[in-house]
Amino acid sequence: MKISILHGRLIDPASGLDACSDVHIAAGKIVALGAAPDGFRADQCVHAQDQVVCPGLVDLAASLREPGFTEKGTLASETAAAAKGGVTTLVCTPDTNPVIDTPAVIELIQRQARQSAQARVLVCAALTRGLHGRQLADMVALQHAGAVAFSQVAGRPFADAAIQHHALAYAATFDLPVLLSPQEPALQAEGCAHAGATATQLGLPGIPVVAETVALARDLALAADTGARIHCRGLSAADALPLLQMAQQRRQAVSADVAVHQLHLTDWDLVDFDARCHVSPPLRSLRDRDTLRQAVADGLIPVICSDHQPHDQDAKTAPFPATAPGISGLESLLALTLRLVQERILSLPEALARITCNPADALGLPYGRLAIGQAADVCVFDPNACWTLQTEQMRSRGHNTPFAGWDFIGQVTHTIYNGQIVYQHNQER
Repeated sequence: MKISILHGRLIDPASGLDACSDVHIAAGKIVALGAAPDGFRADQCVHAQDQVVCPGLVDLAASLREPGFTEKGTLASETAAAAKGGVTTLVCTPDTNPVIDTPAVIELIQRQARQSAQARVLVCAALTRGLHGRQLADMVALQHAGAVAFSQVAGRPFADAAIQHHALAYAATFDLPVLLSPQEPALQAEGCAHAGATATQLGLPGIPVVAETVALARDLALAADTGARIHCRGLSAADALPLLQMAQQRRQAVSADVAVHQLHLTDWDLVDFDARCHVSPPLRSLRDRDTLRQAVADGLIPVICSDHQPHDQDAKTAPFPATAPGISGLESLLALTLRLVQERILSLPEALARITCNPADALGLPYGRLAIGQAADVCVFDPNACWTLQTEQMRSRGHNTPFAGWDFIGQVTHTIYNGQIVYQHNQER
């Protein structure tokens, strides 16, 4: 299919492009920016006057639940949610059932994605077999099968630092990127909220900031010793940032992200025991939130992700400490990032960089760009459209979002993945 996107404001943070122009697509690729190639005739035109045309969003942390937890989500449902949110590339987490620790599981996901996915599904495989933290997975075989990164997800720690050191050394030998969630389980214990005044007031067991800083210090030290290339997932605490900054000043190969909800919510949002605000790591103080915002603005944290974790209704209806942590975040990633523009934290090109080229660069992926010859992954959104997030209109199977009922400015009108229109807003009306 040949598609022309006409008269939009093209913003490509990777190249610095910000101009009113056209995009022309054929055979799944961008074939021209500006004037159409000689003889090009579009099968479909997208009229994007007064709209922003940017690369499709890239999300480094999305739990797609399939295989194994299809009551919470499937590749079809969650990539449909991604398409509605302008996300065209997802890195799925390895905590499926079975765990993504063999080439066979990767092949299963890839086959299912080819059949039903409305976004590119890339695999983050397990560092250890079964995510048990004891025996290393065969990372080279997993990479050959298609894994783009490796992780030991939050709540599934290494048995000890020696095994983590061995895993990072193995990854460094083959220059494999590793995603680490800095949470020390012995300090996190049974906590479910930030250890502070709100948790004390509500009688909730707290998770201290040191649970993050101790783990981050260990991760950075082991990565420095082995030469591993690591990406620190889901930072939540202001006190973690000096550690990250020192590592970057030492020219260590380290990057980091923050979940978008950590930039808008604080532990005060737990006052009504709203289980939709139960996340891991927990929502922390106003100081933490504002310091994270500044770190994103300064580029210390260059990536914003959704940390998408859809849940069935039952998972969020128990007493707060017994509920499952996580937010269904794909459909609000762009809107919440644009809110940082409206609040003058970031310029529009800076905000888009944090959810397009920067996450792609963190893993060395060739996505998140508007460039001739690149995959035709495009998000078109109306920066002035007002809308309300309503759970009954969500495409994700998980409706567990504390942003339900929030009013947003900036709405996706078209999502193009690999040269095909996979979402069009006016078709949902």
